[in-house]
Amino acid sequence: MARLFLALWPEPPVRARLARFRDGWTWPAGARPVSDERLHATLHFIGSFPRDGIDALGDRLETVPIVRMVLRAGATELWRGGVAVLRLEPEPALVALHEALGRVLAALGVALDSRPFVPHVTLARKAGGARRPAAPPDITWHASGFSLVESVPGASAAYRVLRSYVIDP
Repeated sequence: MARLFLALWPEPPVRARLARFRDGWTWPAGARPVSDERLHATLHFIGSFPRDGIDALGDRLETVPIVRMVLRAGATELWRGGVAVLRLEPEPALVALHEALGRVLAALGVALDSRPFVPHVTLARKAGGARRPAAPPDITWHASGFSLVESVPGASAAYRVLRSYVIDP
């Protein structure tokens, strides 16, 4: 089994801006800021998925239409459990992509999260009591696709992009 999710995977300049914003917070002792290479916006958490079905899943995801999106940073929040997030404005194309991906996943028997979709980038975990930067974030993210990503367990837990789906330039 593989632990999978679908995400918007930022290009290096956007990732650098997200990292600078994350680094502007004051984190309490014990906080776990998300490392630069793991910063992303989850579209759908798939969870455990049979490895022998990944190619078929990947092929089905190719049928999802993609349009260019301009994502803008919104509010910062501390969610229950001490998760610090940067919300993204729910741009209509982003919401439409989320819904289309959900239809593909549901057709494959993947259980979808019943909570409303709240586009965001997780900045840190165990961050209760963190202080936000004084200046609001000024981050604009031009996204033109999404990625199928595996969360690799272990001491050096990492994310591995298995496949990316982008609009042809």
